Amino acid sequence: MPRTTRLSSSLLRAAAVAGVAALTLTACGSGSGSSSAGSSGSGSGSVKVGLITKTDTNPFFVKMKEGAEKAAKENGAELSTAAGKFDGDNAGQVTALENMVAAGVKGILITPSDSKAIVPAIEKAKAKGVLVIALDTPTDPESAVDALFATDNLKAGELIGEYAKAAMKGKTAKIAALDLAPGVSVGVQRHNGFLKGFGATEKDVACAQDTGGDQSKGQTAMENCLQKEPGINVVYTINEPAALGAYTALKAKGREKDVLIVSVDGGCTGTRAVKDGKIAATSQQYPLKMAAEGVKAVVTYAKDGKKASGYTDTGVTLITDKAQDGVTSKDTAYGLENCWG
Repeated sequence: MPRTTRLSSSLLRAAAVAGVAALTLTACGSGSGSSSAGSSGSGSGSVKVGLITKTDTNPFFVKMKEGAEKAAKENGAELSTAAGKFDGDNAGQVTALENMVAAGVKGILITPSDSKAIVPAIEKAKAKGVLVIALDTPTDPESAVDALFATDNLKAGELIGEYAKAAMKGKTAKIAALDLAPGVSVGVQRHNGFLKGFGATEKDVACAQDTGGDQSKGQTAMENCLQKEPGINVVYTINEPAALGAYTALKAKGREKDVLIVSVDGGCTGTRAVKDGKIAATSQQYPLKMAAEGVKAVVTYAKDGKKASGYTDTGVTLITDKAQDGVTSKDTAYGLENCWG
């Protein structure tokens, strides 16, 4: 749809919804989603903001959308949202970017599914004066966007690696790594951070499997690893759905009590799993904050032309009820009060 200042605001909003609804993506992990589009805020003077997530079913992105909607309402902005059908739906994200730019958004918040492949579409949006901010997942190169609001995923991995090392108390570790997918920056950073925190290398990983951050795939991956190496006693997982899948597989073998599972995300369900003893510890991140800060940055840009820039660390906290000496952590009471806030 061509951009024109002669269209009424109601037509623009209708076009934005119709265009974005044609798109049907998981930052951290899992699920498949249908397209979604909506708006908040009112008035022809509203700043138009776009949010493109990886999927609309993953609770992580549900919380991110919640944060964006609340911030849009508080700041008098109009929000359009889109989500992909599956992890890796770069074509869907490209379509969403193009539709949102055509609809006249001032800024777009995006969790890139393919950190490299999305860059040309982002560059086209920026060339038309649209502020583009990555949430949760950096682009490759990171400088392709104006700014990044995200967890330090390397640090998140390091925290659970340090915790697992301390919890093992000198016992020989046989590690299973239930990863995301090849080449996805979030997964690579968390995996590498875990190894760094544990003081291990790839040679120390007895079994590595990709899960897409999906619970059922996590269960299958754990079953495969147990067949390959029955003595696995430490499990690193990309996120909590994968961790719960691993727990299910271990429980079926009567191993749930003697295998240490650590993860990343800190969602409410995952934090309850820590409280219930299914997961030993998780690194909690804050997608609601990422999205809220992103919306505020777009509104600021629209009002005074000031662009957000560089990387903003939105924080990470180790959550466990079995604290280890030398490893800073908070308990699940704190985790449940702040899960994805």
